[in-house]
This record gives sequence, C-alpha cells and structure tokens, in this order.
Amino acid sequence: MPDRPEIVCICGSTRFVHEMRAANRDLTFAGVIVVAPGEADELITNEQKTALDALHLRKIDLADRVLVVNPGGYIGESTSREIAYAHATGKPISFTHPV
Repeated sequence: MPDRPEIVCICGSTRFVHEMRAANRDLTFAGVIVVAPGEADELITNEQKTALDALHLRKIDLADRVLVVNPGGYIGESTSREIAYAHATGKPISFTHPV
C-alpha cells in the first residue's frame, strides 16, 4: 500500500444508494479512502439539501478523483453540478456506466 492511499469521492443520485454503498465497499477493500455523500433515513429540508450539496463540493476538493455512480447512464441535476465542479477543479472523473 502506498504511503497515502488514493482518495475517491463518490457522486450520484441518492436513488442509487445501494449501488454507491457497493462502490464504497469495493473501493475500500481495494485500499482506497472513500468520501461519499451523506445519507438520511427521512426526507430532508431544502435548507439541509443546500448545506449537504455545499459540503459535498468540499469532499470533492479533498479527493484525488471522482467516481460517478450512474446506473443506466442516469445523471441528475445535483450530480451534473458536482461533475461540472470536479471538472473545473481539474479532478479526474470516471463513471460506473457509459454516459
């Protein structure tokens, strides 16, 4: 294992929580530090969503690269914004499915 493991930020729609958890598990067992979206068991307020969206951009800042979990090629509005941010900051971006 290298001195500092790679850090990967997972992005994707919350509708794919199970797929994101699987990606998190697989990356973790591969020796990667994973930074993932926050999860809530209940509906969140618009204020909370805004705060979580801003926090996720900071997670992208911490990462070496971004992995977009996008079954069926789906990319929603928030994920599109995160991809644009990662691209603007020069982070490499990969996808679990073709876009």
